Amino acid sequence: MGQAASRSQAAHRSTALVVGPVQHAEGVRQLVESFRRVPAGEPVRLAKKTSNLFRPRASSSSPGLDTTGLTRVVSVDPDARTADVQGMCTYEDLVDATLPYGLMPYVVPQLKTITLGGAVTGLGIESSSFRLGLPHESVLEMDVLTGTGEIVTARPDGTARELALFRGFPNSYGSLGYAVRVRIALEPVKRYVELRHVRFDSIAALTAALERIGAEGGYDDEEVDFLDGVVFSAGESYLCLGRRTDEPGPVSDYTGVRDKQAVFYRSIQHGGPAGSVRRDRLTIRDYLWRWDTDWFWCSRAFGVQNPGIRKLWPQHLLRSSAYWKIIALDHRYDLGNKIGALKGEGPRERVVQDVEVTIDHTAEFLEWFLREVPIEPLWVCPLRLRERTPAPPLGDGPGSDRPWPLYPLAPDTTYVNIGFWSSAPIEPGTSECEWNRRIEEEVSRLGGHKSLYSEVFYSREEFSQLYGGVHAALLKSEFDPDGRLATLYDKAVGAR
Repeated sequence: MGQAASRSQAAHRSTALVVGPVQHAEGVRQLVESFRRVPAGEPVRLAKKTSNLFRPRASSSSPGLDTTGLTRVVSVDPDARTADVQGMCTYEDLVDATLPYGLMPYVVPQLKTITLGGAVTGLGIESSSFRLGLPHESVLEMDVLTGTGEIVTARPDGTARELALFRGFPNSYGSLGYAVRVRIALEPVKRYVELRHVRFDSIAALTAALERIGAEGGYDDEEVDFLDGVVFSAGESYLCLGRRTDEPGPVSDYTGVRDKQAVFYRSIQHGGPAGSVRRDRLTIRDYLWRWDTDWFWCSRAFGVQNPGIRKLWPQHLLRSSAYWKIIALDHRYDLGNKIGALKGEGPRERVVQDVEVTIDHTAEFLEWFLREVPIEPLWVCPLRLRERTPAPPLGDGPGSDRPWPLYPLAPDTTYVNIGFWSSAPIEPGTSECEWNRRIEEEVSRLGGHKSLYSEVFYSREEFSQLYGGVHAALLKSEFDPDGRLATLYDKAVGAR
């Protein structure tokens, strides 16, 4: 009875999240009208108070674009396994609209308030990425409000202009425009995810297993549908292997509803020799949001993993959106360093990054990082582009023959995303960005890239080489010739 009621509630919420084409058209009209109200020559921005970017946003007195009517799902087609979704719809709402149909987006980024439009114009990654690539690779078509104020429908089989926008939009971070509607492909899910947390005692063994699972799709004769991991130290790391299943059985809870003290990343750790396994089991929804409750492990910075504090912390605030509000205050008032000074501690540099290096350089980077940077743990997540062959060139610039030229990952190549989100002490005689610059230099030395959601310190020349260069400029001249939107470099490096 309880499960049936739960499914009924989920179906009701799914229906409430769908707005339909008429309401969507009205939301688009409001957006376009708000664009026209921005005075000529003034920069155009979204009117939103929240963001999942971890870098300062430039302030502006100009009115922002009205996206209040673009936050829901337009429709779900369970037969075609597609969904039409408004650009400002969060993945939390998107997942709740699709799961009652037994479907989920190909890749669901780990934090509930990331929007679909944000994941497509930025980069998203999750434990299905070793099979299904990045969120923008599930896009079938999208409507984009460009810097000219027009709505362009971009398709892979459209005109040359539409194709250029389709391939150039990922990693453009709003420098070309904003997604208004996105049609994505969905994949079937089962009710549960069976987890195996496999322990490794060396980085070399961990990366070898990552490569083998990616090639074979399984581990120790069991299928692997989801794959990520955590590195606690050079001698202790884990891969988290997920398998979809409908087999009934007990499930764990890391949302704070049944067991408020349970923290997912701590549940991964276990004693025993290399190769030992700890099993766990979650509902598919709880699996998708297993990292959100404690923002991976970042909630420890706020004391939320202290049992006494956690007991008093409201359950509805055990989520990343609550921690973002604390971070916003820290960004505004430098609270962390001020509190540290009261304790007699020196200033610290924020080191919040996700980087991608090829699988053959992953062990080298991890070993360097663990040796040189005083931050742990690290998240690891392998990915391969779904597009496995070189794309027809869109121009002569660097990366223009890659499927997604503004973040030119190579087809048929396994990368590993490595995430680290903390701070490190500013050493005497060094600059305030020394740690981040050292990491950027090592990533570049190994031929990798870093995501642009956080602080970036590349020179303009190096940035151009890494993120589209000439091709980015050509896209800009086509879809934002008057410069109403900030350039990708200005957004990522020099806030405008």
